[in-house]
Amino acid sequence: MIKIVGIIGAGTMGAGIAQVAATAGCSVKLYDTKTDALEKAKTDLEKIMTRLVEKGKINSEEKNRIQNNIKYVNTLKELKDSDLTIEAIVENIDIKKNVFSTLEKFVSDECIIASNTSSLSIASIAASLQKPERCIGIHFFNPAPLMKLVEVIPAIQTSYETLETAMDTIASWKKTVAVAKDTPGFIVNRVARPFYGEALRIYEEGNASFSEIDSAMKEIGGFRMGPFELMDFIGNDVNYTVTETVFEAFYFDPRYRPAFTQKRFSEAGYLGRKSGIGYYEYDKNGNLVKDSDINSNVIDSSISNKIFERVLVMLINEAADALFWNIASAEDIDSAMTKAVNYPKGLLAWADEKGIDWCVKKMDELYDEYHEDRYRCSPLLRKMNRENKTFF
Repeated sequence: MIKIVGIIGAGTMGAGIAQVAATAGCSVKLYDTKTDALEKAKTDLEKIMTRLVEKGKINSEEKNRIQNNIKYVNTLKELKDSDLTIEAIVENIDIKKNVFSTLEKFVSDECIIASNTSSLSIASIAASLQKPERCIGIHFFNPAPLMKLVEVIPAIQTSYETLETAMDTIASWKKTVAVAKDTPGFIVNRVARPFYGEALRIYEEGNASFSEIDSAMKEIGGFRMGPFELMDFIGNDVNYTVTETVFEAFYFDPRYRPAFTQKRFSEAGYLGRKSGIGYYEYDKNGNLVKDSDINSNVIDSSISNKIFERVLVMLINEAADALFWNIASAEDIDSAMTKAVNYPKGLLAWADEKGIDWCVKKMDELYDEYHEDRYRCSPLLRKMNRENKTFF
């Protein structure tokens, strides 16, 4: 049973995971080498807890209990009594491996050592340990206290006991667990690539402006945020890096090819909300400045449905291919996309609704137009169409 949890990295994600574990009753040690990062995490948690009390979500006693469950430390050695450690630091595999090999010298042989990486190889990270069977991926989504889904990713070295304990622990923290194969991007960051990539492609072809594409996805598709709004929210630097990482990790598969538009925006410092300008402009409070669409084009409104359908079928095709390659179960794939990135429907359920034949036809139309491997239809969709099957 997991009682003591060590969190490595006191940034937004690490602090959020610490809050989740502390709320669930664990004794948490939040580690960072930077004193100011620890102080900020402590101050931010106080503000969050105060707001929850003001909203009536928790009482003062609960607020104090959660805060008292977290101790802020600045040496790895202080994590020595942890039953579980979760790393949430920079997405650099060499840095992560160095931290893990150092951490292993202090913790017990039974301590599970987990990474919150969003796309890096868990097998490679595990290889830095003397006991790689204790290593696993536990990927939270931002903000960790609010997002319901957590991807759990066993490496080929991970023991069944480690996987079982990790799943039980995350479930006890009132999170929905989705088990994913250790492949680039896991479930969400793999399946979601076309939401950004195809939207950027549509823009680069001159078919629509940022706001027109966003409007199509929100008004017709029911998405809470359009792809360009979401990239601005995430940060163009972060989103581009994930895309580039997945592209390289999949041996430069054209389905994941990054867009020059996003690369140039990132290079220009047009990162989105955090820089005040991205695909849109923002005020000092991060609020959208009205009529701030950059390089706006004028298109006929009848194009909106074509935009939505093109992005949707690419998303469905990616979800189907993830299932084809046994990345996760159909249930976990759909759960991941609705609970981690707030898609209005599970993509495989959406495929059933639109019709598998519709999906195959749309993909073939795109391939016939472009003759690019980017638009190859998933073998699973073709097989299901021949056999007249559905996902659910």
